[in-house]
Amino acid sequence: MPELPEVETTRRGIQPHIQGKTVTGVIIRQPRLRWPIPEELPQLLRRRKLRSIERRGKYLLLHFSNGCLLLHLGMSGSLRILPVSTPAGKHDHFDLAFGTQCLRLNDPRRFGAVLWSSGPVEQHPLLRHLGPEPLSDSFHGKHLFRLSRNRRVAVKQFIMDSKVVVGVGNIYANEALFLAGILPAASCGRISARRYEKLARAIRKILTAAIQHGGTTLQDFVQADGKPGYFSRELQVYGREGKPCSRCGNAIRQKNLGQRSSYYCSHCQRY
Repeated sequence: MPELPEVETTRRGIQPHIQGKTVTGVIIRQPRLRWPIPEELPQLLRRRKLRSIERRGKYLLLHFSNGCLLLHLGMSGSLRILPVSTPAGKHDHFDLAFGTQCLRLNDPRRFGAVLWSSGPVEQHPLLRHLGPEPLSDSFHGKHLFRLSRNRRVAVKQFIMDSKVVVGVGNIYANEALFLAGILPAASCGRISARRYEKLARAIRKILTAAIQHGGTTLQDFVQADGKPGYFSRELQVYGREGKPCSRCGNAIRQKNLGQRSSYYCSHCQRY
């Protein structure tokens, strides 16, 4: 599943090609994704200039003068910049044309989304309850400490809650907890403010590094230019069950938390 670093990599990849350009056509080949694609999009977007492209959590926000197009890549979606003459494949469901090139959504599992917001996009039902961006000034250890009080959920599930902080997916939660020296199963309400400051810094560091490496290559993700991400080479614990810890040499362990695989070192991480 594309997570925050993959979505941010995609945003940076497509932005130079289409920002500031005018939509010349909209093609909806498969209207039934996770939610139906609004059938009025061709009329809403044709001859409109794309003002800017932002990311909120795992959503890409394409801003126009009359509203905002929300794109989500779902479980296996990807966006590519292609010549408009490129034949569509089986899973190419949506094109946004800008002259001779287009932004094309490919989504084999059809869990992605193409939605429209004519009002303030931050109030859209999918966005208004999201927590702070992990790379913004509003995210810090004090925020995590405050929200965790009197809660018993495992810290890994806590930081993966998009109402707490957006974009900390399973891979990056495992890696950040290892860097911070905290066991994934530790109760979030028992972690000190000092350790939450360390965890917030670890989340920032892991996500920043993942973006710099173009994301993590897992199954379907490719960058906007078709090249895979390379952060998988930097993973310290995720997917490394039984392999030696890079710090102490003990075997990396694996257990399920909230139906997600968690990887950790029982020597370097503690409650």
